[in-house]
Amino acid sequence: MKCSIWLLLLLIAIAILALSRFQPAPACCPAPPSGESVVNADQTVIIIWDAATKTQHFIRQASFKSDANDFGFLVPTPAQPELNESGNEAFPLLQKFTEPERKKERRASGSVGCGCSLDEKSAGLAVKEQSVRVLQEKMVAGFHAIVLEADSADVLLRWLKENGYAFSPEVQTWAKPYIDAGWKITALKVAKSADAKDTQNVAASALRMSFKTDRPLFPYREPDPGKAALALGARSRLLRIYFIAESRYDGKMAGDVGWTGRVAWAGKIHAEDRSKTLQLLNLPQTTGPMEWWLTEFEDDWPYRSAPADVYFSHSRDQNPVKRPPIIEYVSAPWPADGMVYVLAVALVAPPLIRRLRRGNKA
Repeated sequence: MKCSIWLLLLLIAIAILALSRFQPAPACCPAPPSGESVVNADQTVIIIWDAATKTQHFIRQASFKSDANDFGFLVPTPAQPELNESGNEAFPLLQKFTEPERKKERRASGSVGCGCSLDEKSAGLAVKEQSVRVLQEKMVAGFHAIVLEADSADVLLRWLKENGYAFSPEVQTWAKPYIDAGWKITALKVAKSADAKDTQNVAASALRMSFKTDRPLFPYREPDPGKAALALGARSRLLRIYFIAESRYDGKMAGDVGWTGRVAWAGKIHAEDRSKTLQLLNLPQTTGPMEWWLTEFEDDWPYRSAPADVYFSHSRDQNPVKRPPIIEYVSAPWPADGMVYVLAVALVAPPLIRRLRRGNKA
C-alpha cells in the first residue's frame, strides 16, 4: 500500500513538472475641396541629413485616400528644392536593416505632412499675380510639380484660385507661417490610374526633394483632416521615418506640443549597406556623412490638426535600439501541451495502482 501511494505521488509530480516545462512561452512579435475629400494615408519617408553642408534629402513614399479623380497637395521647404525621381527599392532595404531578430525555439509538433489636400480641376499655369513667382515646373516621378515663391498667403490663395486649384481659408491659414518665413511652396498634382481597382487609395511614386536648411525637419503641420477622414472611412495611418545622419537623432515637434512619434530602431549602418542604399536612391556616393547612423521613427499619426512641424536634433542617448525578437517555434521530440502528460498519468495510474494492490494482497 505504501509503495502504491509513493508511485501515485511520483506520477503526479511528473505530470506537474511536464505541464510547467512545456507550457508555450508567449511569442514576442513586432509590432500608412469642393465637395470631395483627400487625406494623407500611410507614409514612409527617408531623410538623409548632411550636417556639414546643411543639406536635407527628403524622399517620400506616400499614399492618399481620395474620392477625387485627381488632386494636388502643397509641400513647404525652407529653400527652393531640387526635385528628382528616387528609386523605390531603398525602402524595403532599410526595412530589412531594422527588422526584428528572428529566434528559433523548439516546440512540439502538435500629404507630405503638410496634408494640404487640393482638388485640382484644371492645369492652368499662367501666373497673373506678379507677387507669386513660378521658380520651377517639371514632370517628375509621376507628379506635375510647380515650385512657387509668394509674398503673402493672400496672393498665394489668389494664385491657386486663378490656376484651377481648390482654395479655402484653411489653406490660407496653413500657408501663412511658411510664406511669412520666406519658405517655398511646391504644388504637386497626383492623378489616379484610369484602370485602378481601388477607387479611393492612391499610392504615389517616390520623389526626392533636396534643399538647404539650418535644421532637419519633417513638415508635419496640416489643417484638421477629421471630417475628410471620416467621410472616406479613414481611421488610422502610420508615419514611418528613416532618419540618416552622423549620429542618433531625436524628433520633437516645434513649440510645446508633444509629438506622438517614437524610436523603433537605432543603430549604425555598415559601409557596404550605405553604398547600396545611395545607389538605390540614385544619389552620389558622396551624399551625406561617410558613416551612417540610422534612426527609425514610427508615429501612429492621428487624424487631427497638427499645429507645428517636427524637427530633429542630435540625441544625448547614443545607445542602439532594437525591436523585440520574433520567436519562431520548430519541431521538437516532446509534446508541447502539458495536458498530454496529465491525461497520460490519469489513464495509466489507476490500473497500475490496482495491480500493485492485488500484488500486495497476494
